[in-house]
Amino acid sequence: MLYIMLFFCSLLGSELCSYELPGHKYPQLPERFDKCPKLPVPESKALPVFNRCTPVDISCYAKFAEAVVTFVSDNSMLNRLIAGVAASKEIIVGLCLLALVLSMILMVIIRYISAVLVWILTALVVLGSLGGTSVLWWLYIDYRMTMNETMSKDLRETEEPNGGMKTPKDHAQGLLIYAVSATVFTGILLLLMLFMRKRVALTIALFHVAGKVFIHLPLLALQPFCTFLALSMFWVYWIMVLLFLGTTGNPEKNEDTGVVEFRLTGALQYMTWYHAVGLIWISEFILACQQMTVAGAVVTYYFTRDKTKLPVTPILSSVLRLVRYHLGTVAKGSFIITLVKIPRLILMYIHNQLKGKENACARCMLKACICCLWCLEKCLNYLNQNAYAATAINSTSFCTSARDAFMILVENALRVATINTVGDFVLFLGKILIVTCTAFAGVLALNYQRDYTEWVLPLIIVCLFAFLVAHCFLSIFEIVVDVLFLCFAIDTKYNNGTPGREFYMDKALMEFVENSRRSMAMEERGRSKRAHPKEEAPGTSSA
Repeated sequence: MLYIMLFFCSLLGSELCSYELPGHKYPQLPERFDKCPKLPVPESKALPVFNRCTPVDISCYAKFAEAVVTFVSDNSMLNRLIAGVAASKEIIVGLCLLALVLSMILMVIIRYISAVLVWILTALVVLGSLGGTSVLWWLYIDYRMTMNETMSKDLRETEEPNGGMKTPKDHAQGLLIYAVSATVFTGILLLLMLFMRKRVALTIALFHVAGKVFIHLPLLALQPFCTFLALSMFWVYWIMVLLFLGTTGNPEKNEDTGVVEFRLTGALQYMTWYHAVGLIWISEFILACQQMTVAGAVVTYYFTRDKTKLPVTPILSSVLRLVRYHLGTVAKGSFIITLVKIPRLILMYIHNQLKGKENACARCMLKACICCLWCLEKCLNYLNQNAYAATAINSTSFCTSARDAFMILVENALRVATINTVGDFVLFLGKILIVTCTAFAGVLALNYQRDYTEWVLPLIIVCLFAFLVAHCFLSIFEIVVDVLFLCFAIDTKYNNGTPGREFYMDKALMEFVENSRRSMAMEERGRSKRAHPKEEAPGTSSA
């Protein structure tokens, strides 16, 4: 049989072993027992899939599975982890469902406790900043006093014999820098809270109305699942096409290593880059379709005066409008995000390739460019989301909608800042709350089952799933709040509540508008009194 293999190799140039073992040296190499197949070789059949042969004999797959099981069994740590996951699979599924239910309940609860929740979190942030600043100043003063006592005993700051040790003066300067920075941050925070305190009520009202939106449109909660399914299907398709591209081209043998490689020539060598751009663009397109669908449904809810006359399926109607009229708008918005994301990814790749080789100036410039592009991408994402809402309201093109949305956001800059700071912080803490509750329930459930030896992997799986679910649901909630704010801004811009120009807004937002009008009227009366004081009584004279 060995002579037949040698004849086969010399005649056809085929090497059944690893590429580093030439066929004419099979008899002399001891590696042939480990790296060469045992004869007879199972029959293989060439299939038109990735230019590869697949074994016909099912026993090959059985042996592969047996090898995997043997590897897992030999690795004690991996065996314990997998055994823990397998033994606690019912608890994992139950905890994942618990995270799903908690996310849906939280979106409804926020409607009723939004005022208390927002003010408590705002107070905690302010008190935390004041407390941290006070502690830093106390540490600095205490350290200075200690250092002065030490210096009075003629123990001046000196370096240790080994060098590189920080002197007491350096520690004092560091504490001073931290304390001053914390003071500046706290001062800015207090000023922002002072200027935005009246606008926090708008965030509370928007949260309240967003809870009503989910009650009237419960299918909005299913949008993350639809988006995840669409993204999963596209990613599977993208990976399959990438595998085809990887085995496309002409097979060429490397004379140095003997390895056969498929080299792309001509126009095919640019297909990989085209495919990578397609991954970013279509992924952003799918996410933009979700934003457009949610915006269309929320706009329909907001501008319907009688909520009992809402369409039977407003979300389906929004999807149909998207497919019929606004696919170009979504494609253009997602393409703009792609144009910003690709240079950032290229710069990140260059930064990783040059890590440790570039000088400090080049490294600083690269990081600054990456940071600027990231900030630009986030701003464009927010602008695009509002542009989709403006498109759903006015049925205008992307550029016109983006311009209108930008002008409205600029006119309401302080309100936007309040919603994006207070609202996003509340939603972030909501995500942490869901993950914490799920993890606590997981610890209790796993502790009750005493026969489970490993908790780490099951608990990590549950926490990751809980955060993913909470992020998906609360991200939809965030989109709803942003769309409601744009609708509210447009409503107050073109309507004033008089007959013929009635507001479309909800009662909670109407109360906010009335309170704002009363406070503005009181401020106007106060200014007029200061500008026109009471006239002096007749017969009196001023000094």
